[in-house]
Amino acid sequence: MGNLNGKVALITGAASGIGRAIAERFIADGAQVVAGDISQEGLDNLRSEFGDRVATCLCDVTQEEDVANLAAYGIRTFEHIDIVVANAGAGTYGLITELPLTEWKRIIDLCLTGVFLTLKHGGAVISDGGSIINIASLNAIQPSQGMSAYCAAKAGVSMLTQVAAMELGSRGVRVNTIAPGLVETNATSGMFSVPVIIEEFKENATLGRFAQPNEIASVASFLASDESSYMSASFVSVDGGGNTGRYPNLPKAFSQIS
Repeated sequence: MGNLNGKVALITGAASGIGRAIAERFIADGAQVVAGDISQEGLDNLRSEFGDRVATCLCDVTQEEDVANLAAYGIRTFEHIDIVVANAGAGTYGLITELPLTEWKRIIDLCLTGVFLTLKHGGAVISDGGSIINIASLNAIQPSQGMSAYCAAKAGVSMLTQVAAMELGSRGVRVNTIAPGLVETNATSGMFSVPVIIEEFKENATLGRFAQPNEIASVASFLASDESSYMSASFVSVDGGGNTGRYPNLPKAFSQIS
């Protein structure tokens, strides 16, 4: 039990990867968690491990009704929500001249519209003085060939955070962005299957390595807590210094294995 005692956190994409790590850390710090995800199995695992510390609900963040239901479910279950984490997202690869419009729309819907909907419905019910955390990416500020949709969406998340901070600040609600670099999760397994990409990430990060999900969760815990009470509209890079270098050359790397 710790710096989130008595608080309730709503987290999207909570069943695996960074979202799961944030849920685990928040619970360890004393919070109760409303976990949304499209994976029933992953949600069941959370519930099995943490019992009544967590309430789970299937939620596709690209569907407004799902996100509205998740927020309403959190209020019904725990009576208040003090923290919102818009974490759900995914990447894709494809050069602009070859990327299908359907794939562009899928990533924009998931990574940007999903954050908007989480802000809309989470922001409507969050307690005054609460904290909202949007998970963006190093790609919000560092471009990558072949990742136009993801880069555009994550850059949009950064600006959306600033607007939300302006609009919700009168209620004392803080809204901040976390921008992870490469994190080892199931979602990034495709990159980890290409060693040259991982070596480039490590070379370009000043710390010379990639991250684990718990390292992102620790920053989220700080931003969720009263320890960050005067932080809002901030963009917090958690990338091992990767923003000082360049993004790996994905087309070259993938061409070497095709």
